[in-house]
Amino acid sequence: MSDSAREAPPRHAPSYPFTVLTLFPDMVRQAVAHSIVGRGIAAGRLDVQAVDIRDFTTDRHRTADDVPYGGGPGMVMKPEPVAGAIRTTRERQPGALVVLMSASGRPFDQATARRWADNPGGLVLVCGHYEGVDERIAEHYADDEVSIGDYVLSGGELAALVVLDAVARLVPGVLGNQASIADESHEGGLVEYPQYTRPPAFEGHAVPDVLMSGNHAEVARFRREAALAKTRRVRPDLAARVVEVVIDRRRPANPSRPARLGRPRPGDDP
Repeated sequence: MSDSAREAPPRHAPSYPFTVLTLFPDMVRQAVAHSIVGRGIAAGRLDVQAVDIRDFTTDRHRTADDVPYGGGPGMVMKPEPVAGAIRTTRERQPGALVVLMSASGRPFDQATARRWADNPGGLVLVCGHYEGVDERIAEHYADDEVSIGDYVLSGGELAALVVLDAVARLVPGVLGNQASIADESHEGGLVEYPQYTRPPAFEGHAVPDVLMSGNHAEVARFRREAALAKTRRVRPDLAARVVEVVIDRRRPANPSRPARLGRPRPGDDP
């Protein structure tokens, strides 16, 4: 074996590709240069590209928006440049999921992030602006349409960065300690248990004694109970969903119908 072969660095999986289609590519480039995503890019685990939608306009003014049909305030992003950007990116990034960031999309959650992180073709995130994007993009050119919350942003860039970060940290090799993902909020249907660090007492507020006891079983039990208690306090909707799943799993199976998770419907057997 030659010296060069012995000294070759270990090989790892190809970079997970993200492409953000936006009117403000510099905003995206600056954000992804830092923290975990920035380190993932430097390590070759992530590949993040920002594409200017205006590059796909055809007029001298690089017009990307127009007035809405039917009247109303604001402007709507034109379909031609957005569709052109999507089509070109699909050619460069085959197998990618094209996702439109939209306040009217379905809620983005941790389960979706996990599913998208397993897609070898990566993600193409389309950022709307003004009053949104011509609906024909969502209907015929995007694979999905998601929202990060029940509020409205000035543009889709911040939402796309949220999705990018949530998915990127699930890509193997991006986090220094991949095992830490298992205990995070929403991975088990609950918010994460409370975390504490030094000092043991701060302005009269003490760390729970059990966390400093060294008893791993008691620590694990405390964390499970604390996670459920906090979920009930801050996200009762999630707590109710967890209870429903537990009840459904304990219910004897009815061989006459498939098992179902969720809230009982009128007429269901008890």
